[in-house]
Amino acid sequence: MSADIEMKRLFWQSRRGMLELDVLLLPFLQEAYSDLDPTDKERFSKLLACEDQDMFGWFMQRSEPDDPDLKRMVRMILDRVQPN
Repeated sequence: MSADIEMKRLFWQSRRGMLELDVLLLPFLQEAYSDLDPTDKERFSKLLACEDQDMFGWFMQRSEPDDPDLKRMVRMILDRVQPN
């Protein structure tokens, strides 16, 4: 799959219809995704397959994913908007 087609697919998968998720996922995709290593790109795709309500809880820091890959990706996205 070409990089352009892949980015378009990820863009549409990142649009969740929940503003709280859109303001995290879309900027991350547009600004950071291209710099990720292939394993983290797979983790981002895995995250996009999750339910909105689960992601909402993770990004609002009410809960954490059990999966270490998802936990890493959630932390990477949060660290971009909440640097220490």
